[in-house]
Amino acid sequence: MTRTSIRQYQPDRSISRDTVDILLRAAMSAPTAVNKQPWAFVVIDSRESLDSLADVLPYAKMLRQAPLAIVTCGDLGKALEGEAREFWIQDVSAATENLLLAAHALGLGAVWTGVYPSAERTKAVQERLGMPANIIPLAVVPVGYPAHEGEPKDKYKADNIHFGRW
Repeated sequence: MTRTSIRQYQPDRSISRDTVDILLRAAMSAPTAVNKQPWAFVVIDSRESLDSLADVLPYAKMLRQAPLAIVTCGDLGKALEGEAREFWIQDVSAATENLLLAAHALGLGAVWTGVYPSAERTKAVQERLGMPANIIPLAVVPVGYPAHEGEPKDKYKADNIHFGRW
């Protein structure tokens, strides 16, 4: 309950590959339907690529400050068949949340910026990162050392809870 979205990062402070590995291991520890693990991740630490994504994602301008971003993607080649195919969205969402929690636990700041289901954003990210058609970017997660302490919001609302039945 102490995690919050962080959109401002300390300048010139990079994130080690060992830390990135921990983030990705946490992401891939997420639950997944029938253990299909239909996810893929693109780690971006090039200033040019981060800025390029900031140009095409209207709610991800903080990429211009971030030293790193991880794009969480669905790999439709690994997804379930038929009607169950769309479970990739839940699986990759769980991986994205694990990534956010791990970043917080490591003293990093991060924010989920949505890509899918916006066709325009999905296409822009696919083109910028040279993704094949079967790879669908769900989110871009900018990561960095927080420039300030974030204040988590209390989102608990008893009115949203129903026991036994609606």
